[in-house]
Amino acid sequence: MDGWPWLAVYLFFLAGAFMRSQALYWLGRGVAAGVLRTRWGDRLDAPQVHRAVATIERWGMPVVPLAFLTVGFQSAVFSAAGLVRVHWLRFTLWSVPGALVWAAIWGGGGLAAVAGGLALAATNPWLAGTVGLALAALVVLVVLRARRRREERAGADRLAHAGQEPVDQP
Repeated sequence: MDGWPWLAVYLFFLAGAFMRSQALYWLGRGVAAGVLRTRWGDRLDAPQVHRAVATIERWGMPVVPLAFLTVGFQSAVFSAAGLVRVHWLRFTLWSVPGALVWAAIWGGGGLAAVAGGLALAATNPWLAGTVGLALAALVVLVVLRARRRREERAGADRLAHAGQEPVDQP
């Protein structure tokens, strides 16, 4: 894409964002309707998709454009929107802002960041490996912290439903 006008790169990524979100949405609709009783149905019966369904049910459609800013969870959200049979036009309209931002990020700087990482790996693989390990450690830290918070909330909810007050720990 080197030498392409920025608008062409942006439109390329925008089309990709729309095609992907629509494909996953319709996959979810097909599974929900019982049309796709193949491995796709099994794939959409995953914990991440169940979390996405719960997130959509709790927060509503604003989850759809925000999902474009996540890695991995966006596929679950798009599929979950189909599984819960969100109306197509509603899903599509809520997808527009997320797709516009996603295309700007990847068309504007994300692709350059990937190219920079590849260039760094070609010139200094040790530094690239160190940066990669640091980024992986950061991702693991964020995921573990989010999991711990979710477990703490779940424990507090269980206690609240049992009629007990949670105990603050030092």
